[in-house]
This record gives sequence, structure tokens and C-alpha cells, in this order.
Amino acid sequence: MSRIDQIGEVLISEEEIIKRAKELGEKITMDHENDDVILVGILRGAVMWMTELMKHIKLDLTIDFMVCSSYGSSTKTSGVVKIDKDLNSDIHGKSVIIVEDIVDSGVTLSYLKSYLAGRHPKSVEICSLLDKPSGRRADIEPDYYGFTVDDRFIVGYGLDYDQRFRQLPYISYLKQNDAGSRLPEEE
Repeated sequence: MSRIDQIGEVLISEEEIIKRAKELGEKITMDHENDDVILVGILRGAVMWMTELMKHIKLDLTIDFMVCSSYGSSTKTSGVVKIDKDLNSDIHGKSVIIVEDIVDSGVTLSYLKSYLAGRHPKSVEICSLLDKPSGRRADIEPDYYGFTVDDRFIVGYGLDYDQRFRQLPYISYLKQNDAGSRLPEEE
């Protein structure tokens, strides 16, 4: 199977993503109109979503990025979270919104929310493009999310499989391989 043949049908179009980013941007603007807001993008998957979302937040905000991993060399979460790149910004007293591509197991985000809370921000919230509740292993829910997806390996709009398919301007999924077995799970 060629790489492009691994991709299933379009689940969520670019137009739907942009529309939802506008709706969430307006909600975040209302919810945080008197706050000092910092968006914290989780690299690499959240880049496209964060870029679209922040266009629609009408606040004087700042941005920063983190790189976190809980996979090691596996395709399933190890449950041990490693901070590969920490924030450059001071978040004390600020309203922190973690921007993520997908909330699946919730292991990394649960750890990250607690980790950032230790720096005494005003609040720590999560804004995710996608929510996959069927994969949840940690007791955490996004405060803002774009769409709920079912139990598939999702790709596109920043989400990848082996660093591929991030550039797709829509959300899709990977088909089963030729042997009929499922592809690896997301976190």
C-alpha cells in the first residue's frame, strides 16, 4: 500500500475546522476578556490548530511552546512524561491555555496541567482540536475542543503517523494495513 493509499475518507473538512476555530476563539475571548492569556502549543501536532485558533481570539495574548513525550520509541504511551522543551515564558498569574491536537489517553495532558499549575498561573485550561474519549486513561477533559472522534488512528491538520500526513488540510484516519491488523494507537 502506498503511503497516500493509507489515508481514509475526510472526517472533518478544512472549512469545518476553520468554522470551529472561530467559534472557540470567540468563546475564549469572552471567557478571558480581563485576563493575561498565554497560549501554550504542544509541538509538533498543535501547530496548525493553534495558528488557526489564535486568529480568532481577540485578546492581547502571548504564545509559547513545549515539547513533551510519553512514548519513548513506542507508538503507545509509556505513562512516563518527559519534558523535552520547556516554556521560555513566566506564567505566574496568567491564564494558561494549553493548545493540543488531540486528547486521547490524557496521560501527558494530565501531567502537564499539574506541572504548569506548580508555577502559580491564574488558571490552566486545555483547548484541543480533537477529543477521543474512548482512549482516556487519565481523569481529564478538555475545557474547549473542536470535535469528538471515534477510535481510529487520526491524521491530518497537524496529527501524524511517523511524522507523515501532518500537512493534510483536513482530518482523516489511517486504514488498516494489508494484513488486516490495526495501525498503532495514538497517545
